[in-house]
Amino acid sequence: MLISVVVPCMNEEASIPHLVDRLVQVVAPYGDRAEILLVDDGSTDATWAAIEKARATCSHLRGIRLSANRGHQIALTAGLEAAQGERIFMLDADLQDPPELLGDMMGMMDRGYDVVYGRRSERQGETVFKRATAWVFYRALNAMSDIDIPRDTGDFRLVSRKTLDAVLSMPERARFVRGMFAWAGFRQIGIEYARAPRTLGDTKYPLRKMMRFAVDAMTAFSTKPLKFATRMSFASLGFSALMMIYVVHSLIVYQTAPGWASVVLVISLFSGVQLLTLGILGEYIGRLYVEAKNRPLYFVSEDTRSAEMLPLRKVV
Repeated sequence: MLISVVVPCMNEEASIPHLVDRLVQVVAPYGDRAEILLVDDGSTDATWAAIEKARATCSHLRGIRLSANRGHQIALTAGLEAAQGERIFMLDADLQDPPELLGDMMGMMDRGYDVVYGRRSERQGETVFKRATAWVFYRALNAMSDIDIPRDTGDFRLVSRKTLDAVLSMPERARFVRGMFAWAGFRQIGIEYARAPRTLGDTKYPLRKMMRFAVDAMTAFSTKPLKFATRMSFASLGFSALMMIYVVHSLIVYQTAPGWASVVLVISLFSGVQLLTLGILGEYIGRLYVEAKNRPLYFVSEDTRSAEMLPLRKVV
């Protein structure tokens, strides 16, 4: 097998037919040396039915259904574990990242690169808030991280087998796949493209999940928040500023007792710093707790290819 295409899917019923059509055209030049793996991450709509229907008409396609929703990064890991190709192509089911770039990526890998990642030169159809938070996220992550993670990139990339095997050997549970590939090293290069707007379905990354993803990324690749926890008092400083206005107003208008203002300000300031520090420590302790349980990342409930024909490896 030369090329494996891995696509995690979560409630992408509407996107599957169009996705498969475009992927079939992309892998057509490789004939029987290509496979398409669609991983259903515990969808609640008819995504699995759409995958099974597509499988009936596409011999290249393999569907894997997880027993429950485990998140995008775990679903992607499940697909990477199942991939048999010497080169592995990753993208999302929403088709905002163009699969037609595979040919250019293959050419760059032929020149000796182990990882060819897509770098977003333009983010079409996204709100100003989404673009701004993405800009801040990647720059803050690099500022705090111990490694250099390419900016404005996602999981859209082509990787070699030796690079993938290196990443799959990493045992952590809270996975930030693009950061893991950056940490693994090897020869990497980016290719710029304009990210298209989503045309079918809804985004699977609301603000809450984006914030959780950002926390996982920062705690996975940096200990700087622990080292500088006492300096990260911006939240308490903002609260103290508001309290200062209230205290000064009360002191002037209500003639409060002498010393009351300074006591309130000091308590609010140091309480905020302590709570912020405890929160940062809690994030790292929580990660240790999850890792210590050593549970499998996922279970597979259905597979369109029989287990006897091609065993599915799992991270344990």
